[in-house]
Amino acid sequence: MENVLRAVAAPLGASCGALALLVAYTASGAAGEAPPRITVVDARIIAAPAGSDSTAAYFEVRNAGPSKDTLLYADSPELGVSMLRRTVRRTGTGRTDPVWAVDVPAGGTVRMAPGGLGVVILDPPELKAGQTLPYTLWFRRSGGVVVRATVTETAR
Repeated sequence: MENVLRAVAAPLGASCGALALLVAYTASGAAGEAPPRITVVDARIIAAPAGSDSTAAYFEVRNAGPSKDTLLYADSPELGVSMLRRTVRRTGTGRTDPVWAVDVPAGGTVRMAPGGLGVVILDPPELKAGQTLPYTLWFRRSGGVVVRATVTETAR
């Protein structure tokens, strides 16, 4: 009996070790679909006059990776509350609706712009053109992507 246990110990130990490595590999997210590769460019915040109740920020989000990602929210430690929003035009009037998530397709780009998708900043501090502030865009798969957003006078 002792010879049998000794004979199966090595293959059983190797199998358990391989299983543990496979579980660790899968849990790390390295297995399966390749990750997205998110970059954020053209980050800008519109200067709001003192006492303004809101302003907006716009970003261009690029995904050079082979799988999609989802933008969940954006925030800055130096600004007021930020929310994703989309301006919807119906019968000549515009309305701003909250957006809970924005898909960034594999190999694609999402461009935020006035009259469309953007980030509304509630109760912003006084901002001056040329000033830069940190902004973090939070993605489902990529986590937080920090950029420096430049304050501009106009939305362009």
